[in-house]
Amino acid sequence: MLLDADDSQLVLVDYQTRLMPVIFENEIVVANALRLARMARFMEVPVWGTAQNPDKLGQNLPELQAAIDSAGGKTMAKMHFSAAADGLVEWLRPPVRKAPTGGNARSLPKHLQKPAEPEEEGRSMIVIAGCEAHVCLMQTALELLEEEFDVWVVTDACSSRSERNRDAAFDRLAGNGAELVTTEMVAFEWARTCEHDAFRELLALVK
Repeated sequence: MLLDADDSQLVLVDYQTRLMPVIFENEIVVANALRLARMARFMEVPVWGTAQNPDKLGQNLPELQAAIDSAGGKTMAKMHFSAAADGLVEWLRPPVRKAPTGGNARSLPKHLQKPAEPEEEGRSMIVIAGCEAHVCLMQTALELLEEEFDVWVVTDACSSRSERNRDAAFDRLAGNGAELVTTEMVAFEWARTCEHDAFRELLALVK
């Protein structure tokens, strides 16, 4: 199964100013998170951010928050480690819009009426990355799996204070059904072809 840009949403978890300096390989992780946000903008993929207890840990890094904003995204301040517990699911799965039903006495006969438009199903593929991998990222991803989303964890844009905690999170996520991918996998699967209108922009980001 490949990622589909038209069915994807991007979630970026807790890249905060007071947290990132102590994160293992933080420069690589932040660079890839920025790539993901910019790729999502080119591909018209919705982007969501989260910030854990921002009064204590600070807001997201300014450059990343700017990339989220540029993509038309929103950022959720949260207190639970899992963003799902603070309402992320409602952002990812908005109420279904149904075609109007019923009518009145002057309605056209059924055979002359336009067929009802299909219900909007929303986007079921969640591409997620963030920190710390073994706490907020993992708990959010596991709860999204429980909500029956397809969850794709971008491993080179995730980390923890220690490599061991990060790797333990990846093991547990994979064991529970999450797909583990990299930033370049996301880019080339969203594009699918070198003839895609945004391919040059994507290629420039991952070079």
